[in-house]
Amino acid sequence: MQLDSPETDAIARALLPGVPIDLILEMYGRAPGNEIASGKFASPESSAALAANTFGPFVARPDELQPPPEGQAWGWPAVSVGLEATLRFPWSGGRHPCLDALIGTPTTLIGVESKRYEPFRAKAPVAWPDAYWRPVWGNAMTGYEGVRDDLREGVSAFGRLDAPQLVKHAFALRTAVHRDERFRGRQPLLLYLYAEPKCWPDGRPVSRVDIEAHRAEVKSFAEAVSGDEVVFCARSYRKLLSAWAASSHHFARAHAGAIATRFDL
Repeated sequence: MQLDSPETDAIARALLPGVPIDLILEMYGRAPGNEIASGKFASPESSAALAANTFGPFVARPDELQPPPEGQAWGWPAVSVGLEATLRFPWSGGRHPCLDALIGTPTTLIGVESKRYEPFRAKAPVAWPDAYWRPVWGNAMTGYEGVRDDLREGVSAFGRLDAPQLVKHAFALRTAVHRDERFRGRQPLLLYLYAEPKCWPDGRPVSRVDIEAHRAEVKSFAEAVSGDEVVFCARSYRKLLSAWAASSHHFARAHAGAIATRFDL
């Protein structure tokens, strides 16, 4: 994609100063989600734009990324930050998960799944290929496997939380730390980072009932997978930005304010 094309002009308008457009185009352009070419990235509802603006400045300087609330124990400082990162399952065919951000520290591999308006939209049913029942997840993923089983059997219902996606991301993170030499031996951690917007872009209020239902489902999911090999942590964008705003790092403070203002967080 040409840097002076109308499409890139729209991307540039969606990015804050300091977010490198060349890296954004490269990382999102090679990812399977088609966020750039489809126009989704430049949408006023885009969660990809929120994630890219939040973590984009740190792709080239990961050591300046500040930890999430209560995340200092995850082995900070970060040594790598990537966006739209694909992790593979332990098989070759089919689709493989793409995480909004992938953060590496010396001890931890952190996969970030970021949500903005998605919890408050209708969801389509999810198909579960038989491959997810292969005995390849070890003996410390029983919580995620239980959620997987309940979802396919219709025992559990998550109307706001995309639980199938989270289970698949957890399986991919577990695979990465066991099979990928870049990440071998690190603690896998799935960070669910969510916004709670007050209004839709057209001014309609986001239902407080839906926000509370989403929070309850996040808590239920966390309880179901507690103690598994892939640690699950959920943080709101509001809490993340509050932690950054209180940081001693000048750029982190300024960046938190810019994100909160741009995305009304």
